[in-house]
Amino acid sequence: MTKIDFSLNGKIALVTGASRGIGEAIALTLADYGAHCILVSRKADALKGVADAIASRGGKASVMACNVGDLKQIEDLMDRIKENFGKLDILINNAATNPYFGDMLGADEGIWNKTFDVNLKGPFFLIQHAAGLMEISGGGSVVNVSSVNGVKPALFQGVYSITKAAMISMTMAFAKELAGKNIRVNALLPGLVDTHFSKAIMQNDAVHDIAVKMIPMARHAEPREIAGVVLYLVSDAASFTTGASFVVDGGALA
Repeated sequence: MTKIDFSLNGKIALVTGASRGIGEAIALTLADYGAHCILVSRKADALKGVADAIASRGGKASVMACNVGDLKQIEDLMDRIKENFGKLDILINNAATNPYFGDMLGADEGIWNKTFDVNLKGPFFLIQHAAGLMEISGGGSVVNVSSVNGVKPALFQGVYSITKAAMISMTMAFAKELAGKNIRVNALLPGLVDTHFSKAIMQNDAVHDIAVKMIPMARHAEPREIAGVVLYLVSDAASFTTGASFVVDGGALA
């Protein structure tokens, strides 16, 4: 039996929402293992710190601005990647938004559209465009960062939870369609993680205590604990893994 290989040397990886939190941790990890990471966020300036951190660790990174809720910007992004790199091996659909915290009966069309554009429409068309680039090098790997909310909707996060449930279904659908092209598609379902995205929980001691009591491991996760699962999914170690959803929540859904 040959040694399990987690090396990503020579791979080109696109990470959306890479400026902080889970996206930053994923980008740092993939770069640590040899991938050239294309860091994507709405504003390029927000990515400089991450790119510098990757360089300081001996890795390679490029910065590209893109609002993943805008189809024209997605097309332009993929054109730039093809022009600069000629291929794409890894896509991490991590960018997300949750602009509304409240009763679904009070959610208007603007909230619905913004949440779906970033959380679902963008990832769908990113996969659609990425698949063509991945074929150039004989295949690739996609990881869609969903959420435990996609399995068990959280109170006052109904619209967000719906998008994350749809992302799980989208993952399975693409996995079936792209398997013949040697493109694997999997989903990651984090629980409570200490990020800017979860600051409403993390900065409120009372709410945080309630949330942690629902987690058997009795704590929240750090972003680096999510990144390790992504490394497995995009490496050759997961060569027979597609259409799966990986829960990383300290046992909250158990």
